[in-house]
Amino acid sequence: MGAPTEQSWPEPSDRVKELIRRAAEFASNAPEEWVTSLQDATLTGVILSPIAADPTLAELVRNSDTAVMLHWAAHNLAHPGRRVPPNIDSADALAVARDLVRRGLDLHGIDTYRKGLNTAWTLWMNVCFELTDDPAELRELLAVTWASMSTYVDDTIDAITIRMAGEREQLTTGTNADRLAAVSLILEGAPITRPRAEQQLGYRLTGPHTAAVIWTTGAVGDLDAAAHALARHAGTPRPLTVVASASALWLWLPGTVVLDSGDLARELADHPEVRVAIGRPGDDLEGFRRSHLDAGTAQRLMTRLQTRRRVARYDDIALISLVTSDTGKADEFVRDTLGELLTADQETRETVAAYVDEQFNTSRTAERLYTHRNTVIRRLTRADELLPRPLADNPTGVAVALDVLRWLGPDGPA
Repeated sequence: MGAPTEQSWPEPSDRVKELIRRAAEFASNAPEEWVTSLQDATLTGVILSPIAADPTLAELVRNSDTAVMLHWAAHNLAHPGRRVPPNIDSADALAVARDLVRRGLDLHGIDTYRKGLNTAWTLWMNVCFELTDDPAELRELLAVTWASMSTYVDDTIDAITIRMAGEREQLTTGTNADRLAAVSLILEGAPITRPRAEQQLGYRLTGPHTAAVIWTTGAVGDLDAAAHALARHAGTPRPLTVVASASALWLWLPGTVVLDSGDLARELADHPEVRVAIGRPGDDLEGFRRSHLDAGTAQRLMTRLQTRRRVARYDDIALISLVTSDTGKADEFVRDTLGELLTADQETRETVAAYVDEQFNTSRTAERLYTHRNTVIRRLTRADELLPRPLADNPTGVAVALDVLRWLGPDGPA
């Protein structure tokens, strides 16, 4: 027969509305043991063991299922007893749908919502029994909220199923599968004509491109948010995006774009586990390929150095990649070149680096650092006292050593 429509949805009595509000207020601020109980129940059973065995995916599913039930409670706080629209547009919900499909676990994932419903209803009933012992009130309260909660979960499952179907089609019936196949041929230098590649990619291969690799060690949903931030920063509304793996995207930005590492890192502040590597711009098919290879080089460097820097352009790391190819030698070079400046305060080191970048002009250095010129001169004098050789005798070596130090992180060489 199906759930009633919004128009035919039964209207609870004023007294039951008040009871629902009180119960929903409690649930919206549920104690930690509630959340733990709900999350522990989400992935129980043999059917869900493949998801439970993957720590990253399991955490994502647990958080998403908890958010689904908290959304129901919040809606009932404002609209007690009403039909609750599914909330599947959150980053976690999108990430769950996408990642379950990518790993072939989408059919298993639906069961997590049923598990969550069973546990949430048990917890909800306990609250209801504490609020009233009047049989008529209790009967209406449980009937109304069961209809609301179970219908909400059904609606959520329907919406998630539709979303998963779209993800499955995109990943397996042409869109992403064809894109990945075409991109792989281009990157391998295999013979593929430009018209054929453009048809499979839905992307023009003439003109300039800038490639990027985006990856994460956290929530997969952050990848899409980071991709949107990168495209927005570049002023490119329609980049080519290819799903490379469950935790990585490959992007190509058409046209001539200017990307600032610092500005982009600030735009990604809400996604601390996302990293972005950017290649040099390149033209046509060969530029498409080379820019991606550059981005891959930057990604490997960031991973190898375990840097805390979150965004890297190939132009930023080309020299660093060479200098740090032997990390032991790189550490020795930094220590020998910087001497006691290695352990000096960060402001002094940043002043030296800016001074070299500004071609030894103290006025421009002061302007860049938003400080007084006399302060710059004082810091440079202090740096000369700490360096094994005066800065004027070895400006390039000092600048490279400071750059290596920045990439190695605040702890510096081992």
